[in-house]
Amino acid sequence: MEMLNIKINGMPLSVPSGLTILEAARYAGIEIPTLCYLKEINEIGACRICMVEVKGARSLVSACVYPVNEGMEIFTNSNKVRASRKMTLELILSTHNRKCLSCVRSGNCELQKLCKEYGVDDEGRFDGVTPNYNYDDSMAHMVRDNSKCILCRRCVAACNNQAISVIGANSRGFDTSITSPFERNISEFSCISCGQCIACCPTGALREKDDTDKVLAAIGDPDKYVVVQTAPAVRAALGEEFGLPIGTNVEGKMAAALRRLGFDKVFDTNFGADLTIMEESHELIERITNGGVLPMITSCSPGWIKYCEFYYPDQLEHLSSCKSPQQMFGATVKTWYAQKMGIDPAKIVSVSVMPCTAKKFEIGRDDQNASGYSDVDISITTRELARMIKGAGINFNLLNDEAFDSPLGEGSGAAVIFGATGGVMEAALRTAVETITGQTLDDVEFAEVRGMDGVKEAVYSAGDLQIKVAVASGTKNAKKLMEQVKNGTSEYQFIEIMACPGGCINGGGQPIVPASVRNFEDYRSKRASALYNSDRENPNRKSHNNESIKRIYDEFFGEPGSHKAHEILHTSYVKRELYNN
Repeated sequence: MEMLNIKINGMPLSVPSGLTILEAARYAGIEIPTLCYLKEINEIGACRICMVEVKGARSLVSACVYPVNEGMEIFTNSNKVRASRKMTLELILSTHNRKCLSCVRSGNCELQKLCKEYGVDDEGRFDGVTPNYNYDDSMAHMVRDNSKCILCRRCVAACNNQAISVIGANSRGFDTSITSPFERNISEFSCISCGQCIACCPTGALREKDDTDKVLAAIGDPDKYVVVQTAPAVRAALGEEFGLPIGTNVEGKMAAALRRLGFDKVFDTNFGADLTIMEESHELIERITNGGVLPMITSCSPGWIKYCEFYYPDQLEHLSSCKSPQQMFGATVKTWYAQKMGIDPAKIVSVSVMPCTAKKFEIGRDDQNASGYSDVDISITTRELARMIKGAGINFNLLNDEAFDSPLGEGSGAAVIFGATGGVMEAALRTAVETITGQTLDDVEFAEVRGMDGVKEAVYSAGDLQIKVAVASGTKNAKKLMEQVKNGTSEYQFIEIMACPGGCINGGGQPIVPASVRNFEDYRSKRASALYNSDRENPNRKSHNNESIKRIYDEFFGEPGSHKAHEILHTSYVKRELYNN
């Protein structure tokens, strides 16, 4: 590797060639501030916050896009640099909604943090006329408030990176705003509700719709029986909201906190994930052995389902008919569990805590009401749960671990890895291979489908049967596989697709990771590791060995793929027009 000799703030430094000044500064332990830059997503040098001095250059340069070269001398904290950054912040604030105390991002806002560091106050010298801002709350999952937008274009880049591209810069100059085409509501276009734009926003311009008041109202209603389920990925990220390191598994503390919030029962979506594997692996085997439509594609991710309905409506027959784990769980609560407990399903309020903003859309889909009532009534994100815990005065880090309630709190190791890309595939293979061969699978780890690569593929043997599989995360990567399916060139029998890059651990409802971390740390792998460790520590690593799952089939469903299972645990899809939600 070629090394370059440079100086940063007078300190000699040897760094690999090909780095930008921003990256090189990290070698010296220096963090150069940014507002628009996100590595491999938005590298445009537009916000001008990262400006630095380079000896010999006529003007300040953007550290995020300016490459280092041999002998370069860089100054990151000179008076000229600090004055430039402060003025840029003042200009941004001159048209910014400064109601910070009521903003959901207060205390976790990258703009707010920089203004504090550079001594920028509310009374700016550039205050004047402000544009007429757009406000869009037309979607089930999201609110766009352009009075807090700083035109960094991260959200635009994130949407483009998902191959969706339903938002962009409209107008020019002082009137520029980030909206959908022709200033129309985003609900009129093919937004898939993935929430990646929210996760990338440095301010409060984008946020999920807050449904916590609905949850608190239900808990406070003595006539309601309120149950909650938590998705696998939530336990791998919730701790970040309370200062714990990325990748800390807080399953036990989370269960304890949910009880203190007042839920009647605290359950685990892992149970629903195991149900999904029972139905999905059965469906896969049926398709392979009886000449069904192949490849079969997973249906756990509502953002992916919506993408397929919009962009590949003629390929819907490839989708598994299984509901997502969230919806299977909700359907089970209001049917089998309601019967066992003697509770009228009309009185049950089913709440989910999800890493995913698209789940807010999913609960309102057609064919998601097996009991005659909505399978899930309210879906909140990891961030919303954190706000509820803080608002209730619960000291999260001092809580002792508690277990989920039984039997719907029992899940296998296969279920918990659903939260990482490749996890659904691996869990399904553990059950499918044992079902086909009738033999115990000793090595249950299918390492080839793990990792953060956008597309992964492998071939596995199940007796005399060869199963070729593929995994994609992020809809831009899904598009690569779907073009093969559409053209009839796909060689796969089974495909897993998750809408969000990295899977649910990087869902649009997870704790916000600031650019200073996103750009330099593999936070997705750290969160995924928490799930894989949980799998290894679980004495049962296969869905079909979950005793509670066996019980529910014995008592209620009969067998995977039964008529009753199809009525309650399976669903249907719709063809959507690209410009009409």
